[in-house]
Amino acid sequence: MKYRNDPGPVPLEIAVEKVCFLIIKAREFDVKEEDTDPDTGSNPTDDREVTVLEDTADDPVEEELRSLIDDLSIEEQIDLVAICWLGRDDANAAWTEIRAQAAEVYNRHTASYLLGDPLLADHLAEGLSALGHTCEDVERQYL
Repeated sequence: MKYRNDPGPVPLEIAVEKVCFLIIKAREFDVKEEDTDPDTGSNPTDDREVTVLEDTADDPVEEELRSLIDDLSIEEQIDLVAICWLGRDDANAAWTEIRAQAAEVYNRHTASYLLGDPLLADHLAEGLSALGHTCEDVERQYL
């Protein structure tokens, strides 16, 4: 579903490549599991390094995601939230209306808000798709 009448992708304030990179990082974050053995004391090679998939307080993937989002301009953060909302099917309005709503509620806690979404990567990908954008080229570059 596109949110404007012409067949081209909707122009965004945030580069599609940035959103795609955030999707890749969010997928890395999404696979984390609860830390089941915080004081293991074992050698990572002995336990097949499964601890990299455990969610810890100092998770480098979360820190990187938070930093990437915080470093975006206000306009880019607004687009990111609006894309997420669009991907969640929260909005049945035109892109300009969705974006205006995101701008209206903007605050300095965008990273925390977005990282609280357990399906962030999926929502961003669906939102981009609804706007006529794809991450195929970016995924080939990083994966």
